[in-house]
Amino acid sequence: MKFPRLLLFLGLMILFSCEEDQKKGIETSKEEEAVVIEKLASADLIAKRFSRLSNSVGNIDLQYPDLLDSIYSKRDYKPIWTDRALREDLYRGIERAEEDGLEPEDYHLSYLKKSLSNLAELDDEERSLTEIILTDAFFSLTSDYNSGKLDPKEIYSIWGVESNKIDLPGLLDHGVQQNNILAAIDSVVPRHEVYKGLKRSLKEYRELAKNEKDPIFISEEGESIKADEKDERIPNIKRRLKELGYWDKEIADSLIIYDEPLQEAVKEFQEKYGIETDGVIGGGTIKTLNKTYQERLEQILVNLERWRWYPKDLGEQYIIVNIANYRLHLVKGEDTLATHRTMVGTEARKTPVFSDKVEHIVYNPTWTIPPTIKSKDVIPSASKDPDYINRKNFSIFNRSGEKMNPQDVDWSSSKVKSYTFRQEAGPANPLGLVKIIYPNEYMIYLHDTPSKSLFNKNLRAQSSGCVRVQGVLDLAKMLLNDQPKYDDDKIAEILKSGKTTTIKVTQNVNVHHLYWTAWNENGSTRFAEDIYKRDAAIYNLLTKN
Repeated sequence: MKFPRLLLFLGLMILFSCEEDQKKGIETSKEEEAVVIEKLASADLIAKRFSRLSNSVGNIDLQYPDLLDSIYSKRDYKPIWTDRALREDLYRGIERAEEDGLEPEDYHLSYLKKSLSNLAELDDEERSLTEIILTDAFFSLTSDYNSGKLDPKEIYSIWGVESNKIDLPGLLDHGVQQNNILAAIDSVVPRHEVYKGLKRSLKEYRELAKNEKDPIFISEEGESIKADEKDERIPNIKRRLKELGYWDKEIADSLIIYDEPLQEAVKEFQEKYGIETDGVIGGGTIKTLNKTYQERLEQILVNLERWRWYPKDLGEQYIIVNIANYRLHLVKGEDTLATHRTMVGTEARKTPVFSDKVEHIVYNPTWTIPPTIKSKDVIPSASKDPDYINRKNFSIFNRSGEKMNPQDVDWSSSKVKSYTFRQEAGPANPLGLVKIIYPNEYMIYLHDTPSKSLFNKNLRAQSSGCVRVQGVLDLAKMLLNDQPKYDDDKIAEILKSGKTTTIKVTQNVNVHHLYWTAWNENGSTRFAEDIYKRDAAIYNLLTKN
């Protein structure tokens, strides 16, 4: 019986030893040699360092030199990182930043690894610098988690989402007082399910990219391949689909016909990657097939960054539009109440990214022509075709609000651009039967359309910026479900009258027009076409240093 007890004792000793090693972390010096920073970096040493502090010290670039100077001067240059547990937590927080697609080296990882593992050997210069770099690393890491590494306002001419605010000194003070730096860091990490799913996808695609070797490349030269046609690229298409997990049958170079089994595999692939699910192997499908796991990994990194730009709190109830995926979701709490297909702006007239709040719903809406459409489409068409205005059921109003006769308008005059053009309610009105308004500087809203068949297409960037919504009458109904007087019969009566009717929305519903091209859905990573060609530019900026 003694032998089993001895084994148990040894096992427990090993376990406690492992736990002790884990607690020690990066500071591996013996306890009697581990001099804390409070002694190593006195207030006098820190103050001396700040007297000649610049944006960089040696090969270390400080991200927040001015803020560092401010907070240390306010505390008479007393050190902050006197507790070993705080230093260890910050170092672990920096190490795990790669799980979110951030680069740990951006937060002085190598320097801190060297200095914290050799605290007793540091000289006066290194002691004071280590204290300062720990603080700079905390500020940089939490700022990047909170609002991203990049400033989207410097990337896009139109950006309507406010940057997430953060009190860096206050966050640091709270973490120190609570003796929990990791909790302070975690408090600013995005918590939305899309972000969490992207972290899972990042782990998966890092592994896929690491193991990918010489993927099959399909020639992009040649015509689109349609059902039952022959093409020499068919065997390689099958090989590439097999690499990606969409083909499990035999592959023979002699079989070059685009048969039904391959068509089904192609459609499945197209559906997952946001391509027109028509089974035709066109240029877009081949380019997508040729994308490597490394390229997909980069796409995931870009979308993690995007979600650090977006609001931390989307609201208790909100409408979220993924512009790139042509989808709208109505969400309350943690439940998705409805999902609708959408049509969004073209490449030339992009739907902007912004957030706002629903104000009212208009049934049988009129359409006031936006300035861009007025100047680029309506005025040129009316000047060439005298009957254009009447045929389109437009009304024209001058600056005084007086209705004008189209026959009396001098279409060659510069005054025309100052006129208001309004299309009256009716079957030809492009807004259809209803529009949902959330007043914003971009004049964007959700609306119906008479062209219902367009929702059957996968590629739906066909509007002039506003968002057309499939089944938008149902969405409007849900936004009014707290007002019993607007039941089905009442709404039917309003629609039948043809009269333009505005109803105030009394529920608190936010609207978020966002853009993301990768996400994790039911455990599977999904991708949308980058319809506005934004991913590559963001990745280049993230990695340029």
